[in-house]
Amino acid sequence: MGCFFSRRRKPAQGGQQPLQQPAGAGQDAATSEQKAPQYSWDLRAKIDPKDYTFSGLKNETVGRLPGKVAGQQFVIQDCENCKIYIFDHSATITIDDCVNCQIFLGPIKGSVFFRDCKDCKCVVACQQFRTRDCRKLEVFLCCATQPIIESSTGMKFGCFQYYYPELALQFKDAGLSIFNNTWSNIHDFTPVSGENNWSLLPETAVVQDYVPLPSSEELKAVRVSTDATKSIIPITRGRREKNSDESCLAVFFAGDYTTANARKLIDEMTSKGFQLVQTKEVLMKAEDAHRVFQQSALEFIPLLDKGPVVALEFNGDGAVEQCRSTINEVFSGTKVFVSESKASASQDVDNFYNFADMQMGM
Repeated sequence: MGCFFSRRRKPAQGGQQPLQQPAGAGQDAATSEQKAPQYSWDLRAKIDPKDYTFSGLKNETVGRLPGKVAGQQFVIQDCENCKIYIFDHSATITIDDCVNCQIFLGPIKGSVFFRDCKDCKCVVACQQFRTRDCRKLEVFLCCATQPIIESSTGMKFGCFQYYYPELALQFKDAGLSIFNNTWSNIHDFTPVSGENNWSLLPETAVVQDYVPLPSSEELKAVRVSTDATKSIIPITRGRREKNSDESCLAVFFAGDYTTANARKLIDEMTSKGFQLVQTKEVLMKAEDAHRVFQQSALEFIPLLDKGPVVALEFNGDGAVEQCRSTINEVFSGTKVFVSESKASASQDVDNFYNFADMQMGM
C-alpha cells in the first residue's frame, strides 16, 4: 500500500530557497517589500493521514460522509465493538486487527484487505477482496474479481444490497460496474482437507440485521436504505443451487438506456417469480459475438462498437418464454439478444459466461 505524502516547498536551483534582498543603495523600497515567490504546489490541499484513518477506537460509531474521502486510501486498525461507515469511494482500504465491528465500505477502486480480524460484519464494494488470518467474518459483498481468502475460517458471504442517493455516482467514480459482482465465487488460497472455511449467508439474510443503519446525528444525514428492492447492485443467486434446469440469457447492447433497460427487465422477471442468477458487463469483439451468439451474431456485431454489453441470466421454469414475451412487450424498439428456446438457452449461458470469465481473467 502506498504512503501519504505531505507537499513540500520545492527548493530553488542550486538547492537554496529564493532570497529577498534587503533595502539599500540602488534598491527602492517597493522592491524590498516584495513577497516571497508563491509556488503552485504550495496552493494544493495538504493531506492529513488522520483524516483517512480510524485507529484504536472502542465502542464508538464513526464514519465519513459522501465527498469526504474522495478517492483517497483509508486505514482502519485496532478497533473494537465499533460501527464504522465510509459513505464515499476510496482508492484502497486496509482493515487490521479489528474485533466485533460492523463496517460499511463504499466503492473501492482497488483492493480491500482484511487482516487479523474476527467477529466482524461488513458491507463491502470493491475491485479486489482479500482476507488473511481472519475468523468469523460475515460479508455482503460486491466484488468485480474473484474474492480470495487466506488462512481464514468461518467466513460467510452474501450479495451486496444497499442504497443511498450518492452511491451510484460513487460506483462510477471508482470505476466499478454494478453488473460485475462475483460475490459467491470464493477462492480459498489455503484450503484444509475435509473442511470448508467459507459458506454463503442464508438467502433470507437482511443487511440491517448485520450492519444496522447509523445512529449518530451526523451520519443519519445519509439517506440509507437496506431495502433489497432499492439496492444499487442487482441481487443475484450467485453459486447457490438453481431451482430449475431452465435458464435464459438476455444481453443488452450499449446505449443511453442500457442500465435502465437491464434493471427494468430484472424487475419484470423477478416480480413474476424468476430468479436472477448472475449479471455481467463486458466489452465484446466480432469474434466473441460469433462464439456467443452463434447464428445471430451478424445482427449484433454492428452494436458492439458502442461500448460494453450487459448480460443477465434468469432461472425458473418457463424463463425463456417469459423473457422473450417481456422483451417483445416492453423493449420492442430495442435490440436485445435473448435465448430462443429452453434447449439452446443453457448453451447460450455457458458460451457467454465462459467468454466473460476469460475476458476478466477469472
